[in-house]
Amino acid sequence: MKRNFIAAALTITATAAILATSSSARGAIVIESPESMGCINMSWGNFEATKVIIADTATTVCFRMKYPIGRPFCFVSNSYLRDEVGNRYPMRSASGIKLDDIISMPDSVFEFTMNFEPLPRNVQMFDFIEGDVDRAFKLLGIHDKKIEQNAPTFEQLLDAYPFTIPDDWLATDTITVRGRLEEYDAEKLGFPVLQSVVTDVFGGKGKTLVLNIADDGSFEKRFCASYPVCELFWDRNSNNGVPMNFLFFARPGDTVDITLRPNKFGVYECFYNSGSSKDVERWLKSDLFKDLSYKMADFDGCFEDAKIEADKLWKNLTLRLAIIGRSRHFTPMEMQLALADMQTYFVYALMSYAMDRIHKLEMPMAVNGAIYINLDDSSSSASDTTEYDALLNVKNYEQLHRIDFDNPLLMSSFYYSTIVNRLQYADAIMRLRMKIEFRNGYNQNSIDTVFAAYRDLMGCDHNNLMAQICCYKNMQTQKGLKREDLELCLPYLTNPYVRKKAERYIDEQFAPVEFATPLPNNNPAADFIHSYNAKYPGRFLVFDFWGLGCGPCRQNIESTKQQRAEIAKRTDVKLIFVAEEYTSEGSEPYKKYVSEWLADEETVCLPVAEFSRLKELFTFSGIPHHETITPDGRRVCEDLRFDRRYKIDDESMNKLKEKLK
Repeated sequence: MKRNFIAAALTITATAAILATSSSARGAIVIESPESMGCINMSWGNFEATKVIIADTATTVCFRMKYPIGRPFCFVSNSYLRDEVGNRYPMRSASGIKLDDIISMPDSVFEFTMNFEPLPRNVQMFDFIEGDVDRAFKLLGIHDKKIEQNAPTFEQLLDAYPFTIPDDWLATDTITVRGRLEEYDAEKLGFPVLQSVVTDVFGGKGKTLVLNIADDGSFEKRFCASYPVCELFWDRNSNNGVPMNFLFFARPGDTVDITLRPNKFGVYECFYNSGSSKDVERWLKSDLFKDLSYKMADFDGCFEDAKIEADKLWKNLTLRLAIIGRSRHFTPMEMQLALADMQTYFVYALMSYAMDRIHKLEMPMAVNGAIYINLDDSSSSASDTTEYDALLNVKNYEQLHRIDFDNPLLMSSFYYSTIVNRLQYADAIMRLRMKIEFRNGYNQNSIDTVFAAYRDLMGCDHNNLMAQICCYKNMQTQKGLKREDLELCLPYLTNPYVRKKAERYIDEQFAPVEFATPLPNNNPAADFIHSYNAKYPGRFLVFDFWGLGCGPCRQNIESTKQQRAEIAKRTDVKLIFVAEEYTSEGSEPYKKYVSEWLADEETVCLPVAEFSRLKELFTFSGIPHHETITPDGRRVCEDLRFDRRYKIDDESMNKLKEKLK
């Protein structure tokens, strides 16, 4: 009965829109006042539709673009429209713009027209997609702004698709992803591996997974997970310029089988053969919320205006889900996962905006690039503005109160680990944490205070699942405490699974420490490391993983040149700089940089696949990153590694050697 209500509401809206915008019963449908849900991937300007004509022979869309004068852009000839069910309507022609060429913005406003294959007359909303290219311009949810969109509410969708969460939803086990790329040719496509970064909120940092592709296109990867995951394997170095990636969903203990097959556009599509991905494939292929949430995350207005934008975003997310869920016949499980997804993307968008807005307000008050954080109750120039104070008040995020932070389905969202990070390190929470822990240390009072702040931030009268996970993550940041200090948080962790994970973490922290561990056998990345043990026998090796496009990497290299010259005189240690490049020879800018800043030092550049294998071996996902290797080829534990400060002298070397005896 509830599903019939939803379908009726959407059908009435669509019919009203068609009748209201038709210029005549038999003529073309003319939308004089089109509006969209969001303009995507246009960071420096705006892109909008000014008129839409839907005729039997073609659909014509008039566009207006606002962009900085002289800034380059490009629209490709394989742009298309996409209706609510995912059907494509390719572009036939364009006027007022040259396609497939880089254009410099001629004026602050640029108008042009594109003609597409005809949309059906009963289409309520449609998207414009500027081809299957990375960072494509997109205009989502184009519709007539004169017509009120009468979609069901979030609560109505929630009730209309009842789904009981299995008791074993939270579990720890191995996930296997296997399958095959059809028509695979490594030389033609340019990638022998795909990679993913999987972040387990009960673990540490994100871990790189490398998916090796055999000559016949087959692949298989196993990894451990603590809860169901929605993750992405991708390649960013395809020779044909078409992005290669696939999304999958799996529960711990699951085996997912996938076939990747190129379509007529040359883009690999996923076909889920078995496992949990097969059960929810319509949800996986819907691409519902990511693009819309980016617009809110990048919003550049004040906090009060951002709240209005957040309410619009919530409405647009609900409307988009209602239309696509109905048209693609989502099962209850798919709809509930999509609703969980919707909530995580909304939190990501709002809290990312808040983080960036606070930092922008602080920039004029920065001293030598650093922000002063007031740790007492005296006034500070960093809190002189009303907006700044409002952003740092946990009670001012009422838009978060609509989120069910107790729902374990949220953990299955692609962005779950990101929103845990955004909430754990929310400035409004962190300033409070730093003040109370600076005064009194990590104790029961500080834990009480932080939990109260989470309750205010998320609009709960109890310590919900998200607050407990944030508390668990906060516990992981505490260093040098006694066991009884860490155990202070356990009574707050009322979720049995979270508590079990916390108890295990505490046990691991006080288990005997291995100061250095051997690298695995029969591993190409480990063989690469051992080759330098052979090249520099008897020396400790310090590997600096960096990249030319990484600002912090370059800053570190340029600021430590004199220190490294002194270290180079030592015979017991060797610095080795490993950069990621598209080829083993390196680009011309790379060669120029190395000749200027790393001349006469040990440098090597690796293609993406080989660099990714090192990221997987050493469980890191970002750069700069440093590893210390013993003369006999063992990996030194994190607490003893030499880092980018390069404090390597007789004292530090003697301490390291003494620890490793």
